[in-house]
Amino acid sequence: MKVLYAVSEAKPFIASGGLGDVAGSLPAALRRRLIGCRIVMPLYEGIPEKYKNEMQFITHITVPVAWRRQYCGVFELKLNGVICYFIDNQYYFKREGIYGHYDDAERFAFFSRAVLEILPAIDFHPDIIHCNDWQTALVPVYYDRYYARREGFENIKTVFTIHNIQYQGKYGHEVLGDVAGFGEEDASILENDGCINFMKGAIECANAVTTVSPTYAAEILDPWYAYGLDHILNERRWKLRGILNGIDTVSNDPATDPALPAHFSAEDVSGKAECKAALQKEMGLPERPDVPVIGIVSRLVAHKGFDLVKCVLEELLDTEDVQVVVLGSGEWQYESFFTEVQQRHPDKLAVCLAFKPALASRIYGGSDIFLMPSKSEPCGLSQMFALRYGSIPVVRATGGLKDSVQDSGLGEGNGFVFEDYNAHDMLHAIRRAIGGYRDKEGWAILRRRAMECDFSWGRSANEYIRLYKELLKG
Repeated sequence: MKVLYAVSEAKPFIASGGLGDVAGSLPAALRRRLIGCRIVMPLYEGIPEKYKNEMQFITHITVPVAWRRQYCGVFELKLNGVICYFIDNQYYFKREGIYGHYDDAERFAFFSRAVLEILPAIDFHPDIIHCNDWQTALVPVYYDRYYARREGFENIKTVFTIHNIQYQGKYGHEVLGDVAGFGEEDASILENDGCINFMKGAIECANAVTTVSPTYAAEILDPWYAYGLDHILNERRWKLRGILNGIDTVSNDPATDPALPAHFSAEDVSGKAECKAALQKEMGLPERPDVPVIGIVSRLVAHKGFDLVKCVLEELLDTEDVQVVVLGSGEWQYESFFTEVQQRHPDKLAVCLAFKPALASRIYGGSDIFLMPSKSEPCGLSQMFALRYGSIPVVRATGGLKDSVQDSGLGEGNGFVFEDYNAHDMLHAIRRAIGGYRDKEGWAILRRRAMECDFSWGRSANEYIRLYKELLKG
């Protein structure tokens, strides 16, 4: 089986979020299961020179972009057993940053068309083209309208994964012909709510649509979560499936992580106490081994649940003997809130308004409890990292949080869960976790259970392989 994984970002080359994590891990996991998976992505200016120097030039072609044709260079690099193709066009991709440019519609229309146009040039005929988010959403549309009946492109199935439905690629009607290159006869495929919507086109044309957790697949059928696409998803729900993301358990391993001051595992957690003491010292908190440390590693934005935290954080600090460590940046209102509360509670709250991957690892390794109260969370990876590092998550039952964390109230499960999006429900869950921490014997059992959870990409890769096989049989 041959799979072409089309994506706008991938670790370790360049990434802005969870999509890059997935693209950096899933293709390699598929390869280990004897699936011939290759990656195709843009050749951005921001890709480190060490990778650019290892790339081999393969060929160049021209790619139609509506009424014009644009240069497309193809470079190749093999990493971790996966062949990666890079689409070169300096006009579109020799810029600072990945997204947020005035002509993103044209940039990713070009990239989506290039994904198909390069196939004869690289002599690769995939059984599956697996596309991700709105930046590659036009690939299934182009294939359906222009390539499916063309010689050399027969019998390819397309899969489209929604990593976050909030970002859909919505533009004015003028992009239909002048940018995307479609005629008015195809407008109904892409039109939604008065806009041209790239993601809507992929939902219409792809053979299968997946999301990054089973619960999120159910949630986006509801208008509250779907950002205007609930009607088309309900009409096409027969092709919708949720597959929970995984994490890289090799690089995210407390037994080997070079960012940690001491190493530990589920079998021997003695090093975690040293990690906790080092974290307290690093963040300027009193070194108290008996006090539970609550970690937060997140973008500080509303949908991550920080309006709930804002409501009750000082009540928590005033009434409980705890310490809270926060790492992240985002909206000004939350950054200023945490800064002000830290000034009033310097012995209980430590804040770093940035994102530092090494410090994130030390928070996972040194904290006892991990707070993630998201309003919505398609999958979430932080709770999986926390579990692997023995930090017990407190989460709201939404998206991938619900699928990966089960409440331990009945002596089972791996964390603490609250259902309603309510600040005091969250506070009650935190207090339950603090109470659990004080039961040292029970906490040790819970922590081991958490650290033994399997969130490796192998499990997720097997589910994708089953989906691919179903499509090829169908």
